[in-house]
Amino acid sequence: MSNYLKKTEKTGKSVEEALELALAELGADESDVEYTVLEEPAKGFLGIGSKDAVVSVQLKDSVLFTAKKFLGNVFDAMNLDVGIDAVRADDCVNIDLSGDNMGIIIGKRGDTLDSLQYLTSLVANKDRNSEYTRISIDTEGYREKRVESLKALSNRLADKVAKSGKKYTLEPMNPYERRIIHANLQDSEDVTTFSIGEEPHRKVVIAPKHERRRSSGKKSAPRHTYTIDEDLPKTYPGGGQPKFNKAKASSFEEYLAEHEND
Repeated sequence: MSNYLKKTEKTGKSVEEALELALAELGADESDVEYTVLEEPAKGFLGIGSKDAVVSVQLKDSVLFTAKKFLGNVFDAMNLDVGIDAVRADDCVNIDLSGDNMGIIIGKRGDTLDSLQYLTSLVANKDRNSEYTRISIDTEGYREKRVESLKALSNRLADKVAKSGKKYTLEPMNPYERRIIHANLQDSEDVTTFSIGEEPHRKVVIAPKHERRRSSGKKSAPRHTYTIDEDLPKTYPGGGQPKFNKAKASSFEEYLAEHEND
């Protein structure tokens, strides 16, 4: 992983020269940094006692700057012209990408975008033992569209499960998308959700809450026991088959925020 400097010290014949050298090393503009003059230059007398200027320069927001620089390097390597707009919001940096052919950046079901977000977070938070900053990367409103798509899909499948009385297993999803399904159906009176399998092939199962009575002449099919997923809301007692209570979160967004690290 490349080393992205956050601060440096430089010397020069003048403060301006030292600052210029520091900015070049950091790959930053003067608006990106703050600096301190450690030593003022001195001409001395007949060359005796002359001193160079020394400045200490550091990035104002190393996470935001490093994230933009890393993504810029990635897109340059891919020969893609992508606009990068990054904004700090408390403990999160929101990055919006723009340009042509953003489908390449999004990838299948957002896989490429998720990978970029993960790698950018690793690089930007490197050597930061505390004050972790979350990185969120989006383009063309894809994240919001994906959430709405997953909610609509889970509603349709929940209706199907409630009517048929048969559980439905979705395709593998990442933890964030699984939480969206769980959150959207947590208050359903007809179905419940849980996850099975191991990463990265973990899947959400939508199952009926109330099993239909079987005919007395038929044998019941063997029931499967599933491990409760750690990304489910911890609102049911004990373990075993989940029994959802009313969520404490007042909104869908609040629920996702509360369970961000699940």
